[in-house]
Amino acid sequence: MRQTELIERVKAYDPNADEALLNKAYVYAMNAHGKQFRASGDPYFTHPLEVAAILTELKLDVPTIATALLHDTVEDTYVTIEDVKKNFGEEIAGLVDGVTKLSQLELFSESTKQAENFRKLMLAMSNDIRVLLVKLADRLHNMRTLSYIEKPDKRRRIAQETLDIYAPLAGRIGMQNMREELEDLAFAELDPEARNSILTRLNRLETSTGNRVGRIADEIKRKLAEHGIDAWVYGRAKRAYSIWRKLKDKQLNFEQLSDILGFRVIVKTPEDCYRALGVLHQSWRMIPDRFKDFISNPKTNGYRSIHTTVIGPEQQRVEVQIRTAEMHEVAERGVAAHWRYRERLEGETMDSALRWLRDMVELLERGDSVEEFLEHSRLNMYQDQVFCFTPKGDLISLPRGATPIDFAYMVHTDLGNQTVGAKVNGVHVPLHTPLRNGDQVEIIRQKGSTPSPLWEQIAVTGRARSEIRRFIKHAQHDEHVRFGRKILEKEFADAGQELTEKAMQAVAKKLRHSRPEDVYADVGRGALRSHDVLVSVFPELKKSKGRSAPKPGGAISIEGLTEGISYHLGQCCHPLPGDRIVGVRKPGEVVVIHTIDCEELEKADMEDWIDVSWGTSADELGPTLARVSVRVKNVPGALGAVMTVIGANGGNIFNVKVTNRNPLFFEFHVDIEVRDVAHLQNILGALRVNAVVESVDRVRGPGVAEGDSVT
Repeated sequence: MRQTELIERVKAYDPNADEALLNKAYVYAMNAHGKQFRASGDPYFTHPLEVAAILTELKLDVPTIATALLHDTVEDTYVTIEDVKKNFGEEIAGLVDGVTKLSQLELFSESTKQAENFRKLMLAMSNDIRVLLVKLADRLHNMRTLSYIEKPDKRRRIAQETLDIYAPLAGRIGMQNMREELEDLAFAELDPEARNSILTRLNRLETSTGNRVGRIADEIKRKLAEHGIDAWVYGRAKRAYSIWRKLKDKQLNFEQLSDILGFRVIVKTPEDCYRALGVLHQSWRMIPDRFKDFISNPKTNGYRSIHTTVIGPEQQRVEVQIRTAEMHEVAERGVAAHWRYRERLEGETMDSALRWLRDMVELLERGDSVEEFLEHSRLNMYQDQVFCFTPKGDLISLPRGATPIDFAYMVHTDLGNQTVGAKVNGVHVPLHTPLRNGDQVEIIRQKGSTPSPLWEQIAVTGRARSEIRRFIKHAQHDEHVRFGRKILEKEFADAGQELTEKAMQAVAKKLRHSRPEDVYADVGRGALRSHDVLVSVFPELKKSKGRSAPKPGGAISIEGLTEGISYHLGQCCHPLPGDRIVGVRKPGEVVVIHTIDCEELEKADMEDWIDVSWGTSADELGPTLARVSVRVKNVPGALGAVMTVIGANGGNIFNVKVTNRNPLFFEFHVDIEVRDVAHLQNILGALRVNAVVESVDRVRGPGVAEGDSVT
């Protein structure tokens, strides 16, 4: 494209365009890129020029066209952002800087890079949506020239990223033509066989039916004209990727897919839209559940149109979209069209068009990982919408499949957190009920109620999932802090030391935590041993063999052993005073004490068995360590409830380790100091009847910290 041709394109839709500025940007960028070349062998400057040409098709303003010409100068040439600011002003420099920052990523993994790229894209868009428009045009031209990249894995990565991020983003801001082309170009790279198969079938269908699309369009136009409606009607077969996705989602074969033809009816006024709809439904049978009125309820990106599907001329199932010329321009060019109509759309419509963007940026600021944010945003971008109403009549737009939980969080975070029930159209429904278009939803709240971790699996919107996860994390963190503090207070007290804030600040600094509460939380959830914290403050207490159980008040008496025989308690079954026990003689005059049901007894020769029992004073000689496995519901307060039960029944928690966690429950091992087996059974019984505890069992096997051998 020559310089004059670019200027002519812009002036065709903006006669007052700053021609001097465009000429200056053209020459500046061409000189900056100099003799650089692309993978295709073309001069590099052809790329920013083509990006600018794509944006002229969208009829964008002069600063955006200039940004397209300059968008790679800072990244790929000697030009600095200060140079751009000096030569072209603050507005264009800000746009160029926004586009440049999206490309300057040096992260470790491709998945993280993709998510971080998307995060930065969203933040840049929140400042000026034109950054996204330039980036989308940049990606579109790169996809058109993707075949020139030699490495297949790089081509596939770019195509997959286009399909995952850029195509749905284009659709989300209403630029359907760009979305469809991006999808089709990515599809051609990722699955060329499937695409070619669909195109072949479409060609065969067109050949066998003649100009069916033209005949149906003429018939629709004739019917409308009979009722005094002047309309422009055109149709086409759907794109290959759109057909493939429908075949995949509905698990159909090509022959079963009937609505592969789409038609658009462009009329003069909104009133004509509804008149045209009436003519179509009177002339041909409509398909139930395929009618959508986006004029009465516009999409969040400003899209307005009426959709219906009918068994049309030639008994062909066809989808028809009815709209005015102004609606059509917004439908084709999305947010880009708002620049032309911005004087009329500055109010509620423009606000609605970009509300979803502000919602996603708000999620970013709440601290979700970029991978979680990318997952939520994909859900928001891919799914169709349903429109529901509050009891006061306010419209709430949600993705298809959304539940009352999503509705509540969309209204307000506090409402979501305090939800206990819902009514849909006046009827009580479960919180997992999918909402439908037109539902009136009333959320029942209760002060002091908290969200269930299960809700994260039920919710559809990124906003709801993020808020639920955030609340649960904070609640669990606070519980872990309280739990960890109790454990450390006991650990320090047993060692005759005081747990001070100054000491904990020193530990936090060693562990690179920002505050002592993070150390307490690590101990509370089992990620850090309390003894390790103790010896980090008092190194002189460190044991040479690592951690061991506190010594009992005296030697445990075992009756039935010859005086002077050394023994120790089996690490396979961990006998407690009160258990039925057997001694097994080992080489070296050592006896190992096992419970009567220990599996190790089967491996020993019965001639080595010794009939032993606990001494009568065993229960008076201090605590013995037992390990139990606990499964609790994954709800706030569960750990605290277990700790309270153990303490109320005279047990001391010696160590805790979380072994498994999922949205429904979490499991942990806890080592408890008990007097004897009867004491342990009392604690287990009290735990089993607690509402948050699902199961609790004594653990047999290695791993429980043991005391020293005694003679």
